[in-house]
Amino acid sequence: MQYYSLNHKAPRVLFKEAVIKGLAPDNGLYFPSEIVSFDDSFFVDILDMSHVEIAFNVIKPYVGDDIPDAVLKDILKDVLDFDFPVVEIKENIYALELYHGPTLAFKDVGARFMARCLGYFNEKNAQKEEVTVLVATSGDTGGAVASGFYEVPGVEVVILYPSGKVSEIQEKQLTTMGKNISAIEVEGTFDDCQAMVKKAFLDGDFKGKRRLTSANSINVARWLPQMFYYFFTYKTLKKHNKEIVFSVPSGNYGNICAGMMAQKMGLPIAHFVTGTNANNTVPHYLKAGDYITKPSVATISNAMDVGAPSNFIRIQEIYNNDITFIRLNLSGYSFTDDETRNVMQYLFKEYNYISDPHGAIGYAALEKYVAARQQEFIGVFLETAHPVKFLDVLPLSLKKEVQIPESIQQILNKKKSAKRIAAYSELKTFLLK
Repeated sequence: MQYYSLNHKAPRVLFKEAVIKGLAPDNGLYFPSEIVSFDDSFFVDILDMSHVEIAFNVIKPYVGDDIPDAVLKDILKDVLDFDFPVVEIKENIYALELYHGPTLAFKDVGARFMARCLGYFNEKNAQKEEVTVLVATSGDTGGAVASGFYEVPGVEVVILYPSGKVSEIQEKQLTTMGKNISAIEVEGTFDDCQAMVKKAFLDGDFKGKRRLTSANSINVARWLPQMFYYFFTYKTLKKHNKEIVFSVPSGNYGNICAGMMAQKMGLPIAHFVTGTNANNTVPHYLKAGDYITKPSVATISNAMDVGAPSNFIRIQEIYNNDITFIRLNLSGYSFTDDETRNVMQYLFKEYNYISDPHGAIGYAALEKYVAARQQEFIGVFLETAHPVKFLDVLPLSLKKEVQIPESIQQILNKKKSAKRIAAYSELKTFLLK
């Protein structure tokens, strides 16, 4: 499988090079040259497959021969060693809980997969050249990447996060690891962090001094494994013999884009719904037809505080840049912080279910979509992070109900270690030391 740049001004590359580079030389995101389609027999047999078997079949075409089958299966066994529960909330409405991994966030799968792929490539690299993973986070990516790459030989990780705009626990997860993990606290927004990362990739001064790659969902090894969630859920709900609609709380749009890739591969998904907070670039686009990025604003669902979603260009590519096709497959709604709190309280009061702010927005968006439709289908909203990561914004009635997992208790009293910067020049100086 080859990958081309969505800016169409860079050579095509194989999976290995796309992973190591992260971003194409022309600043474009890599996209697979072909979206492989399964025939109907795959979805008949899926009930008899394990998660690892499903994941191997899904990802193998995109990895190609860059990783041997036996190694790829071992990587997937390691990555997928936790549960992905589909929890019934009420009739025909389910929560897909993606926070049962080591850092309690959906990004654990992509971060762990990429880390192990990069580790394998470094192991086979005769020159043993060290790679620096440079990543921006609006909340959960940082912790997942720090955990996934911790002590991976030949890999140094530098995580940029916006000062005062991640939760206390999220900050602890990415600033207390040490060893090969460094945290950079940026005076600005997530968009500022992301802009610095992209600028570094294009900076010729690093040539021969730092080999940079990204672990944001712009990297194909972070983005594509998110397809697994949708196949796993289909297997769980197939017995109901109903169409499935997925509602995905969205910030950088990597997760929902991966779902759309799964749909293009033949997975029977009827529709996608995107739920956002005040950073409503995509819902506005779906309604008005003009795609206007804007500076992000801080909300209680901080992992979605993105004003310029990187992966939306991939969604446009999937649908041939035709807004009519996009609208047929995607609906979008945005919600205020007060509305989000109300939904969290409603879910607990009516169904004894504790949601995090992002999952609450996913539920709210799904309910809006359901209310406008007559046909019966199963709706699945994605719970992307454990509620404990947002104790500082949860309503008081919910906060006291949340049990603090042992993994979080272990880091609460650790000392934060982060370098504070305000400009790209400071990041560049840090990286060139």
